[in-house]
Amino acid sequence: MVISVKEGSLEKPTRHALDWKSAAFYDEAALHNEMERVFDICHGCRRCVSLCTAFPTLFDLVDESSTMEVDGVAKSDYNKVVDQCYLCDMCYMSKCPYVPPHDWNVDFPHLMLRAKAVKFKKGEVGFRDKLLSSTDALGKLASIPVVVQVVNAANKDSTLRGMMDSVLGVHKDRILPEYDSAKFRNKARADASFKVVDGKQTPGKVAIYSTCYINYNEPGIGHDLLKILAHNEIPAKLVEKEVCCGMPKLELGDLEAVAHNKAINIPVLAKLAREGYAILAAVPSCALMFKQELPLMFPDDADVKAVAEAMYDPFEYFVQRQKDGLLKTDFKQALGKVSYHIPCHLRVQNIGQKTRELLEKIPGTQVTAIERCAGHDGTWGVKSEYYENSMKIGRPVFRQMAEPQPDYISSDCAIAGRHIQQGMRENHPENPAAKAAVKQHPVTLLRIAYGL
Repeated sequence: MVISVKEGSLEKPTRHALDWKSAAFYDEAALHNEMERVFDICHGCRRCVSLCTAFPTLFDLVDESSTMEVDGVAKSDYNKVVDQCYLCDMCYMSKCPYVPPHDWNVDFPHLMLRAKAVKFKKGEVGFRDKLLSSTDALGKLASIPVVVQVVNAANKDSTLRGMMDSVLGVHKDRILPEYDSAKFRNKARADASFKVVDGKQTPGKVAIYSTCYINYNEPGIGHDLLKILAHNEIPAKLVEKEVCCGMPKLELGDLEAVAHNKAINIPVLAKLAREGYAILAAVPSCALMFKQELPLMFPDDADVKAVAEAMYDPFEYFVQRQKDGLLKTDFKQALGKVSYHIPCHLRVQNIGQKTRELLEKIPGTQVTAIERCAGHDGTWGVKSEYYENSMKIGRPVFRQMAEPQPDYISSDCAIAGRHIQQGMRENHPENPAAKAAVKQHPVTLLRIAYGL
């Protein structure tokens, strides 16, 4: 008899569609059975222990149980693991040897997503979490000209932050992004007058999906993107109508809200995709939502597929233009030392290190790339109960970002960049660069290098 044993796989990981519309998806007993199966595999492997706090939480529960196996862990404790998972996807994409097409079919992030969806369906999600995930509603309110001054001042007031911590559960020490009353979509002036020049790998015209963060918090990133496109004579326009991509609601388990936003966004974006536009989203989580999560939620929707194929990270688009000989490299300003963090939601897009690749082409620029989770997530690291873990996960990143004594610190995820800046200053006060380094988004760095 010959027994064939396949440990891990060298095959390309595949993803199964989410059966989120079926009643079985929300069957708690079936969910717990699948969690026990997957948890047992994870317990036997433990390869992901260093990624986040979800796996140490699981392994501690196992090690402290009466059997020291998964069968000794109470089902009521399973959500302790779920609550530590912020769906970065890195265990699936970079660590787990048992993802499909392996027979064991382990998809830990989407199992956690299913558990979050069951929790949401049962009404076990509180007001704070629903509020923080309503990025469009918060942005519209907080960016009203009079309101914005009050909100930004309150976010810096220690007394009010203490009240927010005790009442709302937003940690008093978390530095929060400011809101801007000059919303990007209101002020943006896209230039569509240039001739369309298609490349072998890229469409020659671009539509900008603004994202909630750029629209309400850092509109400068969007304006810098438009300046770069204009400098390269690429015709650009804004997406006519958009709402939140749905990632914050996905992470909450509110899949119906994701579907609601999809119904607004996808028809508009699909029309642009079919008209030959490249759609650029400068927030990795938003691009990932359209590239991966919505196609897995709506696998038979042709419009969703068309949008996924047309969606680009800006540097993915720029590097492909450069390889086609269609991107200008007339850089005028060196950037010096750049400590660059690659966000998880960019890594899992499997496009390579395109931001690093382009920044390194700027003369007089030295890029140190850090490829590790910083631990913030969209709203997870803001919450009082997860703040300390968020900072703990980020410590190796803070140290590695500070070590080169950079002139700039940067991340494609603007929220991660802010988190890293805070962590560097708090964890490495002895390093003058930890305080002196300027935080800039990579798009802004590229605009600076062009001298625009």
